[in-house]
Amino acid sequence: ELEVGFLEFVARIAQRLVEAQKTAALVTTFNEVDMTAVMELRRRHKESFQERYGIKLGFMSFFVKAAIDALRQFPELNAEIRGEDQVVYHQAYHIGVAIGATKGLVVPVLKNAQWLSFAETELAIADFAKRAEENKLEPHELTGGTFTITNGGVYGSLLSTPLVHPPQSGVLGMHSIQERPIGRNGQIVLAPMMYVALTYDHRLIDGRQAVLFLRRIKEAIEEPARMLVEV
Repeated sequence: ELEVGFLEFVARIAQRLVEAQKTAALVTTFNEVDMTAVMELRRRHKESFQERYGIKLGFMSFFVKAAIDALRQFPELNAEIRGEDQVVYHQAYHIGVAIGATKGLVVPVLKNAQWLSFAETELAIADFAKRAEENKLEPHELTGGTFTITNGGVYGSLLSTPLVHPPQSGVLGMHSIQERPIGRNGQIVLAPMMYVALTYDHRLIDGRQAVLFLRRIKEAIEEPARMLVEV
């Protein structure tokens, strides 16, 4: 009975995604991120991190932190349109994290993610993934998000246009990491690169804001210390 109820709830979410395509003015913009700094941080700290917290340091926690950093700069992407013309700006950052389960994709929400440490973020995501496989996620854990991050890269996706989860106004798509030649200090070098995509509701966010938001994500990931020293 619990499983049937959960699957019905997921089906309703899917229907809302279809309806959003008809009502929102959705546009997607792209950028690419050099993952060298994050990969080096993970390499240097992975053993001590896992020993201390009992979980691996993944990429998603970096992107959750980077997204919150960017949302503070561009609050329209953490807002929603209600009714015909009312815009509601959220003060908290409830970040939905798309998780692929055997019976379909679900998007549990990290409530008040601005207060979570890297370890708390990774532990929460791992718990969501485990319970998603067991169909034990509660409906309230799948609602209330203000922004979403999805990672098609775990399935090998190189590039995609993610779907906005209504009533949210934006979704960030991560993709697979591939070594590609880039210019660095006048030299062509191979670097681990990831394409990122931002789908947004053009009724609330204009192209300039979207491009700058994605550039902020890029800057935060390529130089993670920025998230600690900038406001």
